[in-house]
Amino acid sequence: MNYMDKYKEWRNNPYFDKETKEELLNLEGNEKEIEDRFYKDLEFGTAGLRGVIAAGTNRINIYTVRRATFGLANYIIKNTTEEEKSRGVVIAHDNRHMSREFCIEAANTLAACGIKAYIFDSLRTTPELSFAVRNLNTIAGIVITASHNPPEYNGYKVYWEDGAQVMPHIANAITEEINSIHDYSTIPTLTEENKNLVVTLDEKADTEFIEAVKKQVIRKDLIEKVGKEFKIVFTPLCGTGNKPIRRALSEVGFENIIVVKEEENPDPNFAGIEYPNPEEQKALSRGIELAKRNGADLVIATDPDCDRVGVAVKTTTGDYALLTGNQIGGLLTDYIIEGLKEKGELKENSTLIKTIVTSEFGADIAKANNVEVLNVLTGFKFIGEKIKSFEENNNEKTYLFGYEESYGYLVGTHARDKDGVVASVLISEMAAYYYSKGMSLYEGLISLYEKYGFFKEKTISITLKGIEGLAKIKDIISYFRENKVSSMGDFKVVDMKDYSKGIDNLPKADVLKFFLEDGSWVAIRPSGTEPKLKFYIAVKGINENEATDKIDSINKYIDTTVNSLIIENKEATSKLYC
Repeated sequence: MNYMDKYKEWRNNPYFDKETKEELLNLEGNEKEIEDRFYKDLEFGTAGLRGVIAAGTNRINIYTVRRATFGLANYIIKNTTEEEKSRGVVIAHDNRHMSREFCIEAANTLAACGIKAYIFDSLRTTPELSFAVRNLNTIAGIVITASHNPPEYNGYKVYWEDGAQVMPHIANAITEEINSIHDYSTIPTLTEENKNLVVTLDEKADTEFIEAVKKQVIRKDLIEKVGKEFKIVFTPLCGTGNKPIRRALSEVGFENIIVVKEEENPDPNFAGIEYPNPEEQKALSRGIELAKRNGADLVIATDPDCDRVGVAVKTTTGDYALLTGNQIGGLLTDYIIEGLKEKGELKENSTLIKTIVTSEFGADIAKANNVEVLNVLTGFKFIGEKIKSFEENNNEKTYLFGYEESYGYLVGTHARDKDGVVASVLISEMAAYYYSKGMSLYEGLISLYEKYGFFKEKTISITLKGIEGLAKIKDIISYFRENKVSSMGDFKVVDMKDYSKGIDNLPKADVLKFFLEDGSWVAIRPSGTEPKLKFYIAVKGINENEATDKIDSINKYIDTTVNSLIIENKEATSKLYC
């Protein structure tokens, strides 16, 4: 069927509810919107769905959630034993519009297929879901979230029994099952016979997760010493992080926690925050203002599902600066290594894991301390996969720390996804450590730069929406892949890696990485969850000015080149921002 046939099917089929039909009726005559909603099915990407909440096959709604869950259920039924299937699936959700409804729909669909579904009584964080999969020994997990996307979005991520998001081969197989479902009315519905397969979890699950987080603290005596006076401003950005992070910080000994009141409670509209992303300075503006008024030492912000953490710290001028994910990762790498060395617990086979688009700041620190560094593809599931591999190979390597530049960190192996709760605890401990030495975390960062070199990075995201935008993203990547790029800015290109060829013992991925003569590099990849093309620039200088000049030169080249390619297709809706 073409998009108009699908639109008419949804309007006329008695399977779809009255509200859905009324919403679609209001689109009559708006062919562009109808096309965008129905020209394709919402794609089950690297580990699930993400889209705007609305009626249509290319939107997220109760019907596309049912279809995805039925596909997952069919995969489980066909590819696991009866014992494995009987372990069930655990589901969590965040505070977004329709999150609870999507959670219930997923649970009911699983139960209708004869698969037990564990659900929480209210919203929970993504890292707790990852922990719960292994803690409850379920065969899989689902979390309903759109992470840091704007309020009109929601999403659906699938985890496997190891607690990590499903790997590509499983995701592809689930996608095949989903794509085989053409008639929504064939999806089974919950009956009296199987409704007892939906089980609600109690607060015991929360306590077990928090206890696992608390075990990752390195210097307990330090927190006991300064925990009362060290001031932390915290905001969950109206998401799921409020209770678990405040509880974890309090129970390890931090008593001076100031919460941004406007952003304390769950709010699907995010209290006027345009983009609840802790990478963005605007998202932390209220927290920084509160920190200034209270003289706080640290500002912490978590995204709505609490798997990522942003940090602002007081600089030498008294202002607060937002640290990058690469800076936080490097600081934590150094802190964890030095803390374990102090306790005599740094193992010879300790290994740091980072993604190929993460800077070399943390890697250089690790290597200087005889810690091995492994690079994986973008996506925390690949870090989780390495942890699993270490365990299956009799711990021939010991997981030390894993992180990615997009503000995702995991200390410990209790979860197999980035964990904003444990990261908030360790970042607070690390900042308190520098505080005990009369230094701010910013001054600690500068001291590391003075020792290892001044690292600087920039990520450029190009949003290209709709059918034309998707085509243009492919065109831009093809340009860089097929044309021999000899230089970027002031620097010659000395090598290029095309990860679509399956190199460096990594799975195939649509990523290009250009290595420049001065040691800088540029990576290009499409987002797996949004209509975006991303450019990552990473440089190293002898001082901040040199590093900034390098970034500016490379950035100017990318800006000019990409905008010229976009202009070639004036129909593409685009926005370029840094």
